[in-house]
Amino acid sequence: MIMLECRRVYFCGRVQGVGFRQTTADIAARLPVSGHVKNLPDGRVELLVQGEAEVTRRLVQLVSERFAGFITDTSQQVVPAMRLTGRLAVIW
Repeated sequence: MIMLECRRVYFCGRVQGVGFRQTTADIAARLPVSGHVKNLPDGRVELLVQGEAEVTRRLVQLVSERFAGFITDTSQQVVPAMRLTGRLAVIW
């Protein structure tokens, strides 16, 4: 049985205006996940991703590595699974 995990991640730093959301969606497109990535008014980017636990952690790791020079802080928490379908969406 596959156990889904839903992970909410907040990235801080210079993460808006650098292609962060689209690049995150492009990375996620290669993984079996769903969710969204969006800019927040306070300058952070929120990633809500759902999939197998190992895969959600891998996505966060890949994004963190890709934007290592831009991210100053990351906070994340596992939240209850949601009814997310489709691929990871960029919210404009």
